[in-house]
Amino acid sequence: MKIIVEPRVEDYESLSKRPELDLISLENSVMEVFNAVKQNGDEALKAYTKKFDSVEIANLLVSKAEIEEANTLVSDELKQAIEVAKNNIKKFHTAQKENVLVVETMPGVTCWRKSVGIEKVGIYIPGGTAPLFSTVLMLAIPAQLAGCKEIILCTPPNKDGKINPAILYATNLCGVKTIVKVGGAQAIAAMTFGTASVLKVSKLFGPGNQYVTAAKQLATRFGLAIDMPAGPSEVLVYADESCVPEFVAADLLSQAEHGNDSQVILLCTNDNIGKAVINETEKQLQELKRKDFASNSLENSKVIIISNEENAIEFINYYAPEHLILACNNAEQVAGQIRNAGSVFIGNYTPESAGDYASGTNHTLPTNGYARNYSGVSLDSFVKKITFQNITQEGLKNIGKTIEVMAEAESLTAHKNAVTVRLNKLNNV
Repeated sequence: MKIIVEPRVEDYESLSKRPELDLISLENSVMEVFNAVKQNGDEALKAYTKKFDSVEIANLLVSKAEIEEANTLVSDELKQAIEVAKNNIKKFHTAQKENVLVVETMPGVTCWRKSVGIEKVGIYIPGGTAPLFSTVLMLAIPAQLAGCKEIILCTPPNKDGKINPAILYATNLCGVKTIVKVGGAQAIAAMTFGTASVLKVSKLFGPGNQYVTAAKQLATRFGLAIDMPAGPSEVLVYADESCVPEFVAADLLSQAEHGNDSQVILLCTNDNIGKAVINETEKQLQELKRKDFASNSLENSKVIIISNEENAIEFINYYAPEHLILACNNAEQVAGQIRNAGSVFIGNYTPESAGDYASGTNHTLPTNGYARNYSGVSLDSFVKKITFQNITQEGLKNIGKTIEVMAEAESLTAHKNAVTVRLNKLNNV
């Protein structure tokens, strides 16, 4: 990890650069997949599954028998853990439901807003080197709570043509009925256009590799919405002398092991902390199953030393991390000054992995600086908010003149007339 000491404000931009995805060069490949799926539907999905996943699939949809088999393959210990996580995630997201607030803006003029679930949503779950069954919980639970009528889940099969049992168990537990054995850009294309097996959806959710990321952005050209622009996972840990270097190293590595292009940043108040954490990181790295991923990720990572707290907070908000861990004395006070972050973890005993799995917050978060203008996934991500208004005869008399004057000033006489004809009727003109 490269060490940078007391950087200047003008250096913040270069220090905040992430490993870049060349989405433009990927676009031609992804568009080829989109065109094939649009034209040939399921047959294209099967051909791409054979090409990219090295398996022939006769039936793209997961059967009840496969779900029942998965139930027997998941240990009781893991089932219990998934149940605890599910309950916490459900509790946190249920609390996000909003009551309909009716407002009388003036006598006889009543307005309100109502949340309505997006009817058809698609969920993508990676299933390669790390089958993310936890993401099933993070996306399917709020989708159900929001009242989405159709939830389609796509995830790639293994070499035996099967889906990871934990993914199937979590999916079934969350009440998702349609599970499709397809991954990559072809899965996104299937949910974008629809095929015989895959329903066309209105909004796409879920992480994925660079091809999935490019495909999701391409899907927006065809009328779909997506959860957010997403890239490789990242964490920034802000640590002072009160931190536990062993904990900080573990947190850095927990993100570094996601993939070669993940980025971790240690922002600390002095050189001694940086050296202690680096030593711990090197020790713990040797014990990881995904050592190679983490090691490559650390090459994209930095130790930044900023002794002044105000300057450190300024850098954090500029960097806008996906995950922010505050391992410092006045962590709650610092947290109150954070404007740009996907999710914040306060204190030495709040590991980022708690949010990834079971504390209740959602782990689908904006990366690559998008925390400046995007929120992480929540119940709101799965709903549309529709406004309503009801105006009585008396209300129209109260507000009518205002509308007429404004419409006249904009030269929109038909707008004005829509009010005038009503007022004339009321006044027997």
